[in-house]
Amino acid sequence: MGERNTASTNYQAFEHSVDVLPAPATSKCFDDDGRLKRTGTVWTASAHIITAVIGSGVLSLAWATAQLGWVAGPAVLFLFSFVTYYTSALLVACYRSGDPNTGKRNYTYMDAVRSNLGGFQVKICGLIQYLNIFGVAIGYTIASSISMMAIKRSNCFHSSRGKNPCHINSNPYMIMFGVAEIIFSQIPDFDQIWWLSIVAAVMSFTYSSIGLGLGISKVVENGKFMGSLTGVSIGTVTQAQKMWRSFQALGDIAFAYSYSIILIEIQDTVKSPPSEAKTMKKATLISVTVTTLFYMLCGCMGYAAFGDFAPGNLLTGFGFYNPYWLLDIANAAIVVHLVGAYQVYCQPLFAFIEKWAAEKCPESKFITKEIEIPVPILSSGCYKLNLFRLVWRTIFVIITTVISMLLPFFNDVVGILGAFGFWPLTVYFPVEMYIAQKKIPKWSTRWLCLEILSFACLVISIAAAAGSFAGVVLDLKSYKPFATNY
Repeated sequence: MGERNTASTNYQAFEHSVDVLPAPATSKCFDDDGRLKRTGTVWTASAHIITAVIGSGVLSLAWATAQLGWVAGPAVLFLFSFVTYYTSALLVACYRSGDPNTGKRNYTYMDAVRSNLGGFQVKICGLIQYLNIFGVAIGYTIASSISMMAIKRSNCFHSSRGKNPCHINSNPYMIMFGVAEIIFSQIPDFDQIWWLSIVAAVMSFTYSSIGLGLGISKVVENGKFMGSLTGVSIGTVTQAQKMWRSFQALGDIAFAYSYSIILIEIQDTVKSPPSEAKTMKKATLISVTVTTLFYMLCGCMGYAAFGDFAPGNLLTGFGFYNPYWLLDIANAAIVVHLVGAYQVYCQPLFAFIEKWAAEKCPESKFITKEIEIPVPILSSGCYKLNLFRLVWRTIFVIITTVISMLLPFFNDVVGILGAFGFWPLTVYFPVEMYIAQKKIPKWSTRWLCLEILSFACLVISIAAAAGSFAGVVLDLKSYKPFATNY
């Protein structure tokens, strides 16, 4: 999902439950909704988006490009970037209801859907968001175990000089990741994990840059660009596999561009004037341009380096020898990044369930009581332990870990997540909210163009989902649950 790791922006999403007093529009300290003046700019918003987008999804782009070839691969990447930019521009116009400069603010994506569409669609939006978060937690667990195994295996190969096959079971590494997440998930909310988000952001650029650099060096070593105009050739794979893999590649690319779920929250950090929508359109253009350039380089250089045999995870394809230490650094950076990204991405779901439980059982001490535990290193001097939070978040992490152990297929899971989240969250809701807000007449030229765009993206998402599910079915034929798979 790309990874969506911006703690400071998402924290804004939950402040809307706090009652605030209206302040004068001319106040130097407060905005028109009574909150402290927002200070975000084009550059801070761009940084938030880039940080959120560039994540583990970039590692699958070389494989995706290999399925599509030198013509369709870059073309599809560019197409997704254009659609993402265009629909993001529609979405940011829905931050305020009514007047674009003084209308009521919508602090979260669901608030925007509630204001513009209302009714049953709000529940559908919430369901898709939270299912997507659950799926991303599984995807991150799988990706982290692959990177931990890559470190162990490369060191094993190096020490044995290739004499040891170094077969490794992924389960212990998924369990290690799960234990770390159980501990970190007890951090109550967003304002207390900002440091984890910053570390995760630095790590994402670290491993992406290493992957790009290694791809370039591999092309130089080969002395030529690998690959073909049409991608993986029939013979290397069957005709049916070629079709399903091409569809799955669409899902992988969609996952790499999925950040709409936090766009409204980022917009809520931006100062005005000028209008927030104007600032965010510039920020989205800058960030999508930078991200697409980075994706093109990583995807195309990875394909140029490996051709038809481009790996599902770019960093696992460079062998186990020199510079094996650099690969270890990159894979360690992925693990650190995913530890933080898992937390930042799951916080909205954690907060939603805990708020819902508190509303349903306000008198339950198990749900509401907080036990203060002295912890001198914390700024507050104590940690507030909530038993419901401890139990529910631990169960959540255990469930995602067990499912990951049962279905450790990185590319398939990434493709399913991209297909499942791209159309509704990146295209459908922004288009429908924009039509409702601007009161665009039904069957007008503009209405038809927007609906055709939405339908075309729906078809692509269905194809991507079908390809990813087919990939899971094929993998399951040769897979034994909880068995060595690397």
